Amino acid sequence: MAGVGKAIGLGAAAAAAAGAAAAGVAADRAAAERRRLNELDPADGFAHVADEELKVIATDGLNLHVEIDTPRDLDPDLPTIVMSHGFCLSLRSWVLQRRAFVQAGYRVVLWDQRSHGESEVSDLAGCTIDQLALDLRAVIDATCPEGPIALVGHSMGGMTTMAFARHSPELVRDRVMAVAFIATAAGGEGLTDLGMGPLVGRAIGQVGPRLLSRLAPHQRWLAPVRRFGRNVESSFVDRFSYDSPVSEGLVRFTADLILATRFEVMAAFIPAIQGHDELNTLTTLVDKDVLVVNGEGDLLTPPAHSEKIVERLPGSEHVIVRDAGHLIMLEHPEIVTGQILTLLHRAEVAAAAAVAVAEKPRVRRTIVDIAKGRRVRKAREGRDGREDRAGREGHATGRPRTKASS
Repeated sequence: MAGVGKAIGLGAAAAAAAGAAAAGVAADRAAAERRRLNELDPADGFAHVADEELKVIATDGLNLHVEIDTPRDLDPDLPTIVMSHGFCLSLRSWVLQRRAFVQAGYRVVLWDQRSHGESEVSDLAGCTIDQLALDLRAVIDATCPEGPIALVGHSMGGMTTMAFARHSPELVRDRVMAVAFIATAAGGEGLTDLGMGPLVGRAIGQVGPRLLSRLAPHQRWLAPVRRFGRNVESSFVDRFSYDSPVSEGLVRFTADLILATRFEVMAAFIPAIQGHDELNTLTTLVDKDVLVVNGEGDLLTPPAHSEKIVERLPGSEHVIVRDAGHLIMLEHPEIVTGQILTLLHRAEVAAAAAVAVAEKPRVRRTIVDIAKGRRVRKAREGRDGREDRAGREGHATGRPRTKASS
């Protein structure tokens, strides 16, 4: 029996090793495909230098990192766009939108939510959506104490915006011109399912924080491990962030954003996100122009979450983007940017004409990013064409075929 048990154990180990090897091979192939698409990345890359940086003091004394971009010829009548990022991200996730908004003439305020990016790390008691709402109020008071504003929130940033509306209804009533909710939810139920059902969601909610807290002291050793399994990590990030072909450069940028977040911070905010419930708060926004954008393939906040927001807001606009995941503003930046700019224009026109938002029809649209599809095909065909030409030339001249660089 001992021999049989040993044989079974060896067989199981061999099967596990074979499975890991197969996963590694698949990840390597996926990484090679993503590298072919690196020309999809913005010409200016993903780095950005703000016009102004400052620290804002939160109600509990924590330092919040804030950045401001201001166009040269600023129209004071235009709203300031205040942008709040998502869980395990930072204000850097808005890099493509902030550039476009400034180019369109808008002043933009971005901030790192507490314990994210360059903001200070909060104690456990401060890791709540309510505290994030107070932080957002502090940022607004410090950077745009007067004049119209537009609020844009992605994922947890959208939750922050909803809680802010509950905490500061008078500011919302008097100064908020428009609100954009990007890949977010008004309730926390199902947000940890990862597209795999409520059983997985409950397990992550119960076990995840404890596991992350135990791993936190060892996070400094993660860098060498990440380098060793970079392609597997990229495949995981790609899977839960995107739903269309993206470049290796974008996936690496995303992975670095996510894994810059400390494990204890992840552990602290998971219960806050699960306990989030602002469905009733949405009534505060019934007279505001509201845009709700979601990716059809979003595994973290699928369209059903967006639909619940839209149901509470007559006159809102619900846009679903096909072949889009949770980080839709990086995956389909032109669509997200264009929809927000259209929202602002719509709000400006409505304000000038004194049109009540509640009287507008609720609009639901599904959009396909045709332009991106063309760029993907062009990138793939360009690479294949170079390789085919190199092969034909090598065959005709007797030289060995050379591989085109990516």
